[in-house]
Amino acid sequence: MTVAFFSGRARRAGVALGAVSAGLLVLAACDKPTPLATVTVGGDSINTEASCYDDGKAIPETDIQPCLNKKADKTIEIGMDDKVRFGVDPEIADNGWTLFINGQQAEQEPYKKTYRTIPGNAFFTSQTGETTSDTQVSIVETSGKKLTGIWHFEFKKSS
Repeated sequence: MTVAFFSGRARRAGVALGAVSAGLLVLAACDKPTPLATVTVGGDSINTEASCYDDGKAIPETDIQPCLNKKADKTIEIGMDDKVRFGVDPEIADNGWTLFINGQQAEQEPYKKTYRTIPGNAFFTSQTGETTSDTQVSIVETSGKKLTGIWHFEFKKSS
């Protein structure tokens, strides 16, 4: 004869308590994801988390240039006549953000809205006036004079 040590109700409560404990343990081990930046061209859209980000704290001066030089993980094709739409999470817009093209700052003042549109031909002409077939575009979050986040995208000129 088998004797039940716990009633069915007590077993279910124990299993539920174990599941909640395991869930909390998993959540505690997770890092908070960085805010996202998105690029949309026509019906195509790509987004990415930051290449360099420390929960809104300033990136150390010595890490800025190496981070700006990191290669983008995400690529999108853009035609010269396309409209390129940039979108950032509200917390990026609250601080302000600027675009860098091939590691060089392309704008003087930070933009403070979550969305903007720029013509595709703005990304494929070098400073010497030559056209290029690919460009690395970085969204750089600023906080005053400090850089707090960098997101990279590679733009390929479509034929």
